[in-house]
Amino acid sequence: MPRITTPFDARSTAREVLAGVDLTGRRAVVTGASSGIGLETARALAAAGAEVTLAVRDPAAGERAAAAIGDVRVARVDLLERSTIDAFTSGWHGPLHILVNNAGVMALPERTTTPEGWETQFAVNHLGHAALTLGLHDALTAAGDARVVTVSSAAHLMSPVVFEDVHYTSRPYDAWSAYGQSKTASILFTVALAKRWAPGGVTANALHPGGIVTALQRHLDENQLRFVGALDEQGRVMDVPRGWKTPEQGAATSVLLAASPHVQGVTGRYFQDCAEAGVVTSPGDGMNGVASYALDDDAADRLWDETLRLLRRP
Repeated sequence: MPRITTPFDARSTAREVLAGVDLTGRRAVVTGASSGIGLETARALAAAGAEVTLAVRDPAAGERAAAAIGDVRVARVDLLERSTIDAFTSGWHGPLHILVNNAGVMALPERTTTPEGWETQFAVNHLGHAALTLGLHDALTAAGDARVVTVSSAAHLMSPVVFEDVHYTSRPYDAWSAYGQSKTASILFTVALAKRWAPGGVTANALHPGGIVTALQRHLDENQLRFVGALDEQGRVMDVPRGWKTPEQGAATSVLLAASPHVQGVTGRYFQDCAEAGVVTSPGDGMNGVASYALDDDAADRLWDETLRLLRRP
């Protein structure tokens, strides 16, 4: 099957991707929408006419983002607090056409866990979004043609999901492999959703947004920032490092999958730079492509079962 391409590329912005697209009457939820690519995703969807809800951990930051965007709603959703997820999903009424699972944490320097004993990056990046998505199942199927979009990362190439020790209880904790594992989980869950929810008209796709300087890098020290190329020669964090994207460009693949007619009906895929990524067996220069283990049906089924077990869902 040929890889899916579109007229857009790494330089395209979210606004350019949605130029001419009318989202009037469609409802969207974007997590982590108070800054970075989440903010730009929400801005572009709202500009195209969608009714957008900013699902954010900090309502005050969400209100500031809403003021910058215009007529959007703000709701508290903390992916580490199941009660806020349950309150949001139980309080949602009517169809939901677009869900963008955008929020995340990256490279936490020390192992921390939730009260349930879950490793924090896995808990936020995968389990929190899984609980939100599953809780919105009825709203998504009510739309008839809903799209679930999950922001993963090229960092998934750093680690598969290690099912025998997901939460680092017996192996040494490593910030980057933990991040990579959580982002592989995001893709596997997308594969599982695509297979299970297709009869309800729901499509699900994951993506790598590219390198963008945002609050996501707040846990990186100077050596790590220098390693990823985000510091200039004077040791200052650059607004847009060479080869990286602006937040507007970083949001382009998210809105492509959320609303573009170019990918209507596409499901269970992984995109980067506004095109489907090729499958790779090992990381190459630039961390391009999607690992075969992230698209594996058996691993997706296993993650689905483990996710339901951890979330105590039938």
